[in-house]
Amino acid sequence: MLCATSRLLAARAAAASPAQPRARGPAPRCRRRELHFPGHPKLPLCGFLAGRLARLSVPTGRRAILRRGRMPPVVGGGSELRLRKGRCGPQVARALGPDVAAEAAARSPKRPAWGLRRFEAAGWWVSLALVTLLSFATRFHRLDEPRHVCWDETHFGKMGSYYINRTFFFDVHPPLGKMLIGLAGYLSGYDGTFMFQRPGDKYEQHNYMGMRRFCASLGSLLIPFAYLIVLELSKSLPAALLTAALLTFDTGCLTLSQYILLDPILMFFIMAAMLSMVKYNSCADRPFSAPWWFWLSLTGINLAGALGVKFVGLFIILQVGWNTISDLWHLFGDLSLSLVTMGKHLTARILCLIVLPLALYTATYAVHFMVLNKSGPGDGFFSSAFQARLAGNNLHNASIPEHLAYGSVITVKNLRMAIGYLHSHRHLYPEGIGARQQQVTTYLHKDYNNLWIIKKHNTNSDPLDPSFPVEFVRHGDIIRLEHKETSRNLHSHYHEAPLTRKHYQVTGYGINGTGDSNDFWRIEVVNRKFGNRIKVLRSRIRFIHLVTGCVLGSSGKILPKWGWEQVEVTCTPYLKETLNSIWNVEDHINPKLPNISLDVLQPSFPEILLESHMGNNGLKPNDNEFTSKPWHWPINYQGLRFSGINDTDFRVYLLGNPVVWWLNLLSIALYLLSGSIIAVAVQRGAHLPAEVEGLSEVLLRGGGQLLLGWVLHYFPFFLMGRVLYFHHYFPAMLFSSMLTGVLWDTLLRLCAWSLASFSLASSIHVLGVLSLVLGTAYSFYLFHPLAYGMVGPLAQDPRSPMAGLRWLESWDF
Repeated sequence: MLCATSRLLAARAAAASPAQPRARGPAPRCRRRELHFPGHPKLPLCGFLAGRLARLSVPTGRRAILRRGRMPPVVGGGSELRLRKGRCGPQVARALGPDVAAEAAARSPKRPAWGLRRFEAAGWWVSLALVTLLSFATRFHRLDEPRHVCWDETHFGKMGSYYINRTFFFDVHPPLGKMLIGLAGYLSGYDGTFMFQRPGDKYEQHNYMGMRRFCASLGSLLIPFAYLIVLELSKSLPAALLTAALLTFDTGCLTLSQYILLDPILMFFIMAAMLSMVKYNSCADRPFSAPWWFWLSLTGINLAGALGVKFVGLFIILQVGWNTISDLWHLFGDLSLSLVTMGKHLTARILCLIVLPLALYTATYAVHFMVLNKSGPGDGFFSSAFQARLAGNNLHNASIPEHLAYGSVITVKNLRMAIGYLHSHRHLYPEGIGARQQQVTTYLHKDYNNLWIIKKHNTNSDPLDPSFPVEFVRHGDIIRLEHKETSRNLHSHYHEAPLTRKHYQVTGYGINGTGDSNDFWRIEVVNRKFGNRIKVLRSRIRFIHLVTGCVLGSSGKILPKWGWEQVEVTCTPYLKETLNSIWNVEDHINPKLPNISLDVLQPSFPEILLESHMGNNGLKPNDNEFTSKPWHWPINYQGLRFSGINDTDFRVYLLGNPVVWWLNLLSIALYLLSGSIIAVAVQRGAHLPAEVEGLSEVLLRGGGQLLLGWVLHYFPFFLMGRVLYFHHYFPAMLFSSMLTGVLWDTLLRLCAWSLASFSLASSIHVLGVLSLVLGTAYSFYLFHPLAYGMVGPLAQDPRSPMAGLRWLESWDF
């Protein structure tokens, strides 16, 4: 009634008086209790509002509410905006007079009955149940096929087995996703004995379905999450249903959800964090209530989950951070809030969105290191002190001489993670790669070719001869390192390194320890004085080549097959201290020296946590894999083979539903255009009809949140130097699909409103949404063999089920 009253008053005033300039200043905020201005008596809200409406000096009640940041319902959403308590009618009637009030009441839309509102809410829940049921049905259909390892199952299934067997391993991603996969396998009866060696290996009797069901369950929940997010942002059931259809019928999301991968787990936490955030925003008018605390805390928990699966979870953290800063900024501008209340708001967000996620993220690593307590393939990625805590490692419960002496047999390990041990073997550098001498590399695993003997530079006598006294190696000594297996000395010269320009080549040279002056190195302990002894494991040392002045180090680059794909070792002329050029002595064998226990050297948990975050994330593509560029992804340019190549194989091909993906791309362009037009119109003070104003608010605010999510989850990949794959785009695709649902629902409502004078105008919105849903479903029917698998002729063959559907030459199915 209030809205109808304000419109009636505005119409009468416009007819009775000349146009007045629109007020520029902000309208005073309405309060539910009473308002008090200096020099005036206290006035209840409704009386104050009625008086102000009568003088037409503030915007209508609808605009005042919008300026307070409340999201208006869309056209056809079930009700008009109205004051929360609904008790303004009598005071408005008294202020305006019976005639005006009666006319306004006659024109005011009736408030929906309580039963109608309950029916509307029930419709939302029924729709959610149907969406969830369809999502699970599509994701669990033929989940057991193929019955062999597909694509990255070879990595993440194997890592799940490591957790079950408590075997330590190294991976570039945080541990939460792999721990959950291992837990799912353990609870479903998988014993961790399958090797997951290569794609195509048959599972046979091994119980792999528990891990697939777990990933499929989380992938299925993405669709109801998207439904609820769009429903909360737009208050439109058709927009939510359209979004759910786009994701349900996308072959790419379906494929990623059906295998033992990190992607469905990552996307689950991203969408859960987004849903928690928009729910918490909806509780902004009830700060510090139980729902407010619940959604705020759940947002922090999901942020920890997203970051704990992959580091790209940082992108949703940025989005929640931006939302939080914006929220606090608006609260700071509310002068009715005391500084104590502002402090409570700030403290709550620090606790729930910073402290809680950090505590949970740290806890995942604590569990990770507690569970993986046995030696495994990841030992060599970590420091020697860390390896001493792993059961089965040669350093576990070991005792070795404390100080380095001449004649000792040692291994030398680089301090940068994932570089490994100084290594050599009998193979020579190929023709044209520097001097044709013995290769020197670093190797990540324990091996006899990692052993070196430390000797004086100017003598060949055996220091282990009992007649010679023990002589310790000290900071600043000139030494030779002789390779134990081949008797060649560590050597460098002015030839260029194999891969790194302006670095010098490092080789093995000499016969039975006899070489030349290019075999001499000065050993230095970082931040120590000359003459100090060198401690095993604890001393951080560098090797300075005496002739060229360069520093022994590793570039971290992988050598070609002639170098057995080991890591390049160079001698760098740049003397800056970096982890690449700092080493420590790990194994130490010298029968003339007493031993000490290594238990005292085991690192603390903070040291282990810091070390685990200092590795590199350089990845290499596997054989027969297609890497891609970020600009390929939104246009669905190229897919990715999950299984099979030949017509006799069971083939699964990761490719998005082209109708969905190209509609999303079109929607982003349309949103930028329409959003820009509306934003400029509002900024210029254009008077928009109430219906258009409400829809514009939904488009700019709700759509803006989703566009920001797409930008944050997509554009950072342009800055990454690592290997990129098509599946990296799918978190961004979720946001673009939600934006598509909001955009087309809004545009169709605007079309229906603008054509209200035509008899079929009311059907435009329903028919438009229904056409999009049916078109998406039909395209899924055409392309579903890509996700569920196909056997038989390839797409080029007319007999193939995919014949005629290879719309782009780059689609290789």
